[in-house]
Amino acid sequence: MKIVCNKSDLVSGVSIVSKAVSNKTTLPILECILMEASAGTITLTANDMELGIETNIEGNILEQGKIALDAKLFFEIVRKLPDNDVTIETDSDYKATITCEKACFHIVGQEGSEFPYLPEIEKEKSITLSQFTLKEVIRQTIFSISDNENNKLMTGELFEVEDKKLNVVSLDGHRISIRNIELKESYDSFKVVVPGKTLQEITKIISGDAEKDVIIYVTNKHILFEFDQTRVVSRLLEGEYYKISQMLSSDYETKITINKKEFLDCIDRASLLIRESDKKPIVINITDNFLELSISSFFGSMEENILIQKEGRDILIGFNPKFLMDVLRVIDDEEINIYLVNPKAPCFIKDDSESYIYLILPVNFNH
Repeated sequence: MKIVCNKSDLVSGVSIVSKAVSNKTTLPILECILMEASAGTITLTANDMELGIETNIEGNILEQGKIALDAKLFFEIVRKLPDNDVTIETDSDYKATITCEKACFHIVGQEGSEFPYLPEIEKEKSITLSQFTLKEVIRQTIFSISDNENNKLMTGELFEVEDKKLNVVSLDGHRISIRNIELKESYDSFKVVVPGKTLQEITKIISGDAEKDVIIYVTNKHILFEFDQTRVVSRLLEGEYYKISQMLSSDYETKITINKKEFLDCIDRASLLIRESDKKPIVINITDNFLELSISSFFGSMEENILIQKEGRDILIGFNPKFLMDVLRVIDDEEINIYLVNPKAPCFIKDDSESYIYLILPVNFNH
């Protein structure tokens, strides 16, 4: 194989696929990136058997062929080359020579045909949305997946399509995040649970451009994201996702409207007095026109009042401050509505059209 390509294209391609390189494997080939030059395209692939990424880069193919190169070493080398054209040449012993200006590296590769290709995905069920929408939807829900591997389904997000609607749901046992998106056209219904790791890697790769689309294909076992010159294939999580509709009551005793930034800043200040391990709740006292927020810890105490609009009863309730802050950080609205029932029932933060719904369980406190 012999190819010539631009350094920045090569770095960008290697950086994209590196996100699917396995770092916990007994198969050395999975620590590699496959580079393949054929039929006028240069393709880079990485695959850890759960997540696989393939991307095409521009370049001149002087001789077709393929080789698997150690991902970490290859990435470090190409990143540190001068900003110019890079020539990569391989011989029959799977040695690669990487040349750029006066720099010349010789590294040992592995036979390309040993590399596991990405699974072929049937393109029957799909939806199309903008890269911007997908990136936003993940950003606004991913924080409430669980990192507890004992409960696999909670480590992923539900993607559910019905007609012209996409619903994305995540939960970790203490909170639920839901985003409801209107799609541009009608699609066949499907329901899949996508691993959180896959979605986190997707957000690092997609540009978030509102003019560019992502096509998402699903089968029983896999999901495929296609955008720009890149394909990301992931296994799905198996099992029946939780029925969250039963948890989404529209009853409330108290509704408040509050300035989001003011509320977030106030909780942020209060959090100065607690350490992550403290598990100290913030206490919220809602009366006629005010929300009084207070916190008391080993380091000291703090109180602050915020002006609100209130309907319904007064209420005294405690929350984990991190859970509130996670939600407030991803909502773009200036003012938010919070719905409460009693100090033991979950609170809901949602907009009028329910394009987003966040449910947070309260915590006990001694007051």
